[in-house]
Amino acid sequence: MSDFNNDVFRLDGKVAIVTGAGGRGNSIGRAYAIALANAGASVVVADLNGEGAAKVADEITAAGGKAVAVQVDITDSDSATAMAAKARETFGGIDILVNNAALMVEITDKPLIQTDRARFDKGMAVNVWGAVNCAQVVAPFMAERGGGAIVNQVSAGAFPSQSFYGVTKIALVGVTTALATEMGAMNIRVNAIGPGMTKSDAGLSLTPDDSPLVQFVEAKCPIQGRDTPDALCGALLLLVSEAGRWMTGQTLNVDGGWVMRN
Repeated sequence: MSDFNNDVFRLDGKVAIVTGAGGRGNSIGRAYAIALANAGASVVVADLNGEGAAKVADEITAAGGKAVAVQVDITDSDSATAMAAKARETFGGIDILVNNAALMVEITDKPLIQTDRARFDKGMAVNVWGAVNCAQVVAPFMAERGGGAIVNQVSAGAFPSQSFYGVTKIALVGVTTALATEMGAMNIRVNAIGPGMTKSDAGLSLTPDDSPLVQFVEAKCPIQGRDTPDALCGALLLLVSEAGRWMTGQTLNVDGGWVMRN
């Protein structure tokens, strides 16, 4: 008889930080924060939008979960350090980091060939350096608790990259494998989720139902081409829980089969 038990997906006693969890209403970050809380974790809801973070944290606590809101600029080392300190002060440590915060809508209105240096630097600073910065900050906190799990939010749009946004996300895939290699000795696992076309508020603003891209993806995918943010949460719980203890350096594409890789 197998020793596997569904309780390995539980996160009781764990402390999770989710960046970009309070920004845009019906967002992936919000879905992640609520899913982690529902699995038993204490959640630090972090966002540049402090008011939005507080709203999601209040939603979690009103439902009986544990959460605290933190305003953070993930590109700033001092701000990220303060976020980690708040997690430890409130909940005792850090076990999980979800690097979800990113620029998307803000950097998809021009092609890469028309992207100037300032725009390029900002996109890379938020979407790539922000994840590295947060990982650097939380690593010692995770190590003192015997290890942890980091999940980076990439995108189906990285495979292949056909926009500046896609370029930032394929760079983040590289960050994922590099950090997985370097942090394994600390028992810190680093993986990524590549969402497809998600019906978040931000996603719908970019690709409304009548978008030609939506029609293309719907035709390409073996199953439905779009789903709601909560469709990503099963992959997240796998990657941050004991159920995924033998996984690191991987990108899970959750996208209806849009991206298929050997």
